[in-house]
Amino acid sequence: MSGSPDKRPLAGVRVIDISTSIAAPTATMYLADLGADVIKVERPGTGDDARSWGPPFVGGQAPWFAAANRNKRSICLDLHQPAGREALFQLLESADVFVESLTPGKLAKLGLHPESVLPRIPRLIYCAMSGFGLDGPDHDQPGYDLIAQARGGLMSVTGATGGPPQRVSTALSDIVAGMIAAFAITAALRRQLQTGEGELIDVNLLEANLALLGPRIASFLAGEPEPRPSGATDSVIAIYQSFETADRSIVIAVGTDAMWLRLCDALEMPDLAKDERLATNEGRRRHREELVGMLAERLLSADAETWLARLRAAAIPCSPVQFLSEVLADPQVLAREVIVETANPGAEPISTIGSPWRLGSSPNGVEHRPAPLLGDATREVLREVGYEENEVDQLIEEGVAM
Repeated sequence: MSGSPDKRPLAGVRVIDISTSIAAPTATMYLADLGADVIKVERPGTGDDARSWGPPFVGGQAPWFAAANRNKRSICLDLHQPAGREALFQLLESADVFVESLTPGKLAKLGLHPESVLPRIPRLIYCAMSGFGLDGPDHDQPGYDLIAQARGGLMSVTGATGGPPQRVSTALSDIVAGMIAAFAITAALRRQLQTGEGELIDVNLLEANLALLGPRIASFLAGEPEPRPSGATDSVIAIYQSFETADRSIVIAVGTDAMWLRLCDALEMPDLAKDERLATNEGRRRHREELVGMLAERLLSADAETWLARLRAAAIPCSPVQFLSEVLADPQVLAREVIVETANPGAEPISTIGSPWRLGSSPNGVEHRPAPLLGDATREVLREVGYEENEVDQLIEEGVAM
C-alpha cells in the first residue's frame, strides 16, 4: 500500500480461503479489496482448478483465475495429510474468517466441517459455499454455474421468444453467490468485533439464482402465468426490450406512464400517445404484440445514433447493445477506471474488472496486487503462525507444503 497506512475498512482482518473455482474466490477477493489479508490455501502441484481454465493464458496465468484472485497470498498445503491439516488449523487460530467450497462429505472426511472447526475456534467466522447448501437431500452434490442456472429456473426465462432455454453467458450465479458471501461475512465481522463470537454462514449457488429471480417468482406466486424465454423483454413492464434500428440493436426502458408519453413524442407517433388503450402499463401489456410491431417498424426507419439522441433528449432510458470491445471503450467505463491492470511477473500485465464500489475513505489509486503465483507465500505465512525455518523445510521435504 505504498508505505502509507491502509485505511480500507477490513485492514487487519485475516481470511483463510481453501476454496476453488469462481464463487468463493470472488467473495474473498472482494474482502481482500476491502483490506483483508487473504491467505489462499491451495493443493500442491495444481492449485485452484481455475488456474488451468484456458486458453488464453498470459505468461502462464489464466485470466479466469486472475479475475477472482487479486490481492491474495498463496500457500500450498496437502490437507489429506495430518501435518497439512494441523498447519491449516494453526492458520485458522490466527484468522478471523474461514472460507471453503468443498462438499459436506469431503469436509467431514478431512475433519474440516463446521462441527469440528467451530468448537475448536469459537470466534471464527466459517463461510461454507456450495452448490446446494449444507443440508437438504442434495447437499452433497457438486455444483457449477450451469447446473445452478438450470435447476434454479434462470435458464427457463432466458432466450429468444419461443426458443429453447439458454444459460446467461457468464458465471452469473458464481459471482452473485460470491457477493452474497462477502456481504454476510462483513456483517458477521461486525458482530464478531462486538461480541467476540463466531458464525456459520451457508451460501449456495442454487439460492443465489433464486434471489436473482425474486421478482419473477413473487409474480408467479401471485398468479402471473409461468414465464418462458421471451427475448430481451420484461414480463411486467411494457415497453422494456430490445429493438432493431436501421444499423444495430438498441434497448428502450419505459418504466412509467409519463415516460410512455415522452417516448411517443420522441418517435413522432402522436396517435399512440392519444390511444387510451395504451395510457397505462396494464394496457400496453394487453396490447404488447400490436404495439411492439408498430414501434419496431418505426425504429427501423433511422439508425441507432439518431434514435438514441432523440430518446436521451427526452429522458428515456436507452442504450445501444454493446459488444465487449465497445464496452471497454465506453467513456463512462473509462472515466470510472473500471478496468484495473495488475502486474504479471515475467509477462505483460493482466487486466480485470475492479471492485464494483467506491469508498470515499480510500483513494481510487489503491494498488491492486496480482493474483498470486502458486505457493508464492508458503514460507512467509507458515513463519507468521509460528513455524521455524527448519520445520517449514521438513514440511516441504515431506510433500505436505510447497
